Amino acid sequence: MRWALPDMPTGSATSAPRPLKSRHREAGQWLARFEAEPNGIDRDLIVSSLRGVTLMGSWPAWRRDPAVYLGPVLAGLLLPFLHRLRPEAELVDGVISRLAEVPAVLAACRDNLDAGLAAPRLVRRGLKQAAAGPAFLRNSLPAEVHDPALRGRVAGAAALAVQAFEETTSFLTDFAERATGDWRMGEKLYSNLLTQRELLDYGASELNRRGADAWTALDAQMRELAARVPGGSSDWRSTMEALQDDHPPTVEAMRAEYEAETARARAFLADRELVTFADGERCRVVPAPAYQRPIMAVASYLQPPALTRSRLGHFFVPYTPDGATEEQLNQRLRTNARAQLPTIAVHETYPGHHWQLSWAAQTSPAVRAVHRSSYFAEGWALYAEGMMREQGYFTDPAHELAHLDARIFRAARMVVDTALHCGDMDAAQAEEFMASHASLSRGTTKAEVDRYCAWPTQAPSYLTGCLEIERLRAQWPGPLREFHDTLAGSGCLPLGLARRALAASS
Repeated sequence: MRWALPDMPTGSATSAPRPLKSRHREAGQWLARFEAEPNGIDRDLIVSSLRGVTLMGSWPAWRRDPAVYLGPVLAGLLLPFLHRLRPEAELVDGVISRLAEVPAVLAACRDNLDAGLAAPRLVRRGLKQAAAGPAFLRNSLPAEVHDPALRGRVAGAAALAVQAFEETTSFLTDFAERATGDWRMGEKLYSNLLTQRELLDYGASELNRRGADAWTALDAQMRELAARVPGGSSDWRSTMEALQDDHPPTVEAMRAEYEAETARARAFLADRELVTFADGERCRVVPAPAYQRPIMAVASYLQPPALTRSRLGHFFVPYTPDGATEEQLNQRLRTNARAQLPTIAVHETYPGHHWQLSWAAQTSPAVRAVHRSSYFAEGWALYAEGMMREQGYFTDPAHELAHLDARIFRAARMVVDTALHCGDMDAAQAEEFMASHASLSRGTTKAEVDRYCAWPTQAPSYLTGCLEIERLRAQWPGPLREFHDTLAGSGCLPLGLARRALAASS
């Protein structure tokens, strides 16, 4: 997955934050201006993005979800140290300024959330992130600073922000009991986002059907392949469960094995000349930030900062949150078993997210660094897994089965995300569906369904985009490396625009 950081809010419920309250009105004004311009890929990209913003005006996340406030605050404090675009003293000055703003931002969170709109499930999800804030501010954030004197300045400046997080944690604990809102978006808005923002030519019901069809086809493939895994059988779920017994012994060992797999994937691409690498690109393999661990159960990726020369990305390994039980730790390690490491590393790094985003940063127009579609970005990463399988990267049937398991998991997401938001499943049914249709632990399915409730339309982007990219590749007349460099270098365009960009270059 990739990071998406909303605007930093300020203000109160009675005087709503201008960047949030006025954003949709201003987006409508900009939309009218751009719609009057001649058609072109970049113009159409901006139009699709603005249409998405205006559509979401009827679904004000800043009144519904505490993550709108918590995510930007926490990420905004950590990311300067991950990217390190300036000397450390300047980074510290900037972070201290941001720490001073945290109490006002979190006060806005408490003021702006509407108990009639906010869903208890999403409030409790945000509560976990808020509760992780004080430890992050006291321990993890200062640890990012190398100079002891500067580190002390950051630690000293965090006190009021810690208090604000503690107050917000207490508030959300009570607010979750009072909240009565619903996270279901409804089929109309969901379908409009697919057609107007993502530029698909179908809506939620067709997306659901495609997911179900893909799951059925993959199930048949996996039954055949699982029987070829040593000790396996045609029951691919039990075969995957057995493979998950072989996993790294600790989260630190898991990170080290992911790092080795990342290096192997890059070397494979270079040896086979499957892609061109961006100048100076590099991917660090690091533990997921402490504040992300309570709400994110799977691996993720942080791209290089937009509109800079940096090509440094970060592969976040899904560590368990502080205070996790032995059982929770074991389940996290099992869902990152050695059979699964190759496909996850490929997805997040080479030639998945890191390669594609670092290459696009070097080759695509600047506007495409600002406006991006998850349906291309996640579709590309899943396409990368299948392409690497074709090229012989997965060296035994267990690796291949784990790759198909990752793919069938994305098919199940298509079914569940649409069904949840169109009212055809409740959260408990969604958790049961994911547990029975993919090889996920119960704890992971809970975190997954929380994510779908909070982030409608994103979960289907993986397989939807992948299938379209595979169709484009089948039509490409030239070498494979040329296809990769051309399509991935065009940026993370909505799929209809990606098709046009590729046609224009062939």
